[in-house]
Amino acid sequence: MLAVFCSTAVMGQSQSDNTPNWFNELKSRITINGYVQGGYSWNDMGGKDTNDFNFKRCIVWARARITDRWSFQFMYDFASDPLEFYTDYRITKNNALNFRIGQFKNSFSMENPLSPSALELIDVCSQPVTFLAGCGSDPLHGRNTGRDLGAMIFGDLFDNHLHYELAVMNGQGINKRDGNNNKDYIAKLEYRPIDGLRFVASGQLGKGHSISETGVAWNPTIAYGDDYTRNRYSIGAEYKFGQFAPGKYKEARPISIRTEWLGGKDGDVRSRGGYITTTIPVAPAFDIIGSADTFNKNTSVDGWDQTNLTIGVQYWYYKKCRVQLQYTRGFCGDQIYGGKDYNNVQAQVQVAF
Repeated sequence: MLAVFCSTAVMGQSQSDNTPNWFNELKSRITINGYVQGGYSWNDMGGKDTNDFNFKRCIVWARARITDRWSFQFMYDFASDPLEFYTDYRITKNNALNFRIGQFKNSFSMENPLSPSALELIDVCSQPVTFLAGCGSDPLHGRNTGRDLGAMIFGDLFDNHLHYELAVMNGQGINKRDGNNNKDYIAKLEYRPIDGLRFVASGQLGKGHSISETGVAWNPTIAYGDDYTRNRYSIGAEYKFGQFAPGKYKEARPISIRTEWLGGKDGDVRSRGGYITTTIPVAPAFDIIGSADTFNKNTSVDGWDQTNLTIGVQYWYYKKCRVQLQYTRGFCGDQIYGGKDYNNVQAQVQVAF
């Protein structure tokens, strides 16, 4: 996969070139960022070899600092739809209480709020996060990239040792009106006892509104247009420690380990799963990546479980620029791909500036 990530600031002439004061003020308050992702993959899922070039994302976003406390962000994916548009306001002088309203990534899980350009895996999120956070693998909820419309308060307390997020959201996903009159309530609590270590718990209570016209085999009692219970929970931890000193044109990188256990309830069907992912620098510019994740879509019926094991390497050739190669072995229950295990090989180049 090819990933190009760019970060630029709005530029203008200097005051010495007789640039108007309002223009200098504007350029100091607006930043523009973006990245493009596309590439190539091969797999033998379902016992059939497939390979293709793909174009996944072409994202650009702008962030405006209106005042020292008030900001606005807009994000657009030229490969699909608008992704984010929200405004933040810092209520307190410190960072203890902030308010956000608009469309943004929901707080559920540790992985979902992170950018694909920052995550270790080419597939981005683990199976349980992809399904339970609304990233796209649940046909009842649709592909919503883990985002929704709503409002949130958030902040850091006790000298930044405790972070909290409390949100009220439609629960229908991005660029849609709510399908029912029920709202989703999402909470996250993060405890940081020492530098590099955090413990995170999150949960979601709400009502889904099915958009799947054909239904899903693992949850056959929910039909198109039905409202159904859609609850989630997660608990996890992450530790980053040690680091390789940066070489020329490179950045220091720590050893990192992140793990999380998640569960959900859709109607009467319960699902659960977890993952552990690690990145181990073994040279100033070379890392080994390993990940294992498992997810069971219906814990009451045999055959709806899948486990993926991924091993990979990455080479940092310039600051945030890397080359990645990853292999995944998937072990499937009888109801998934006919119970046939599969192999997947992916490559990615990331250019960041």
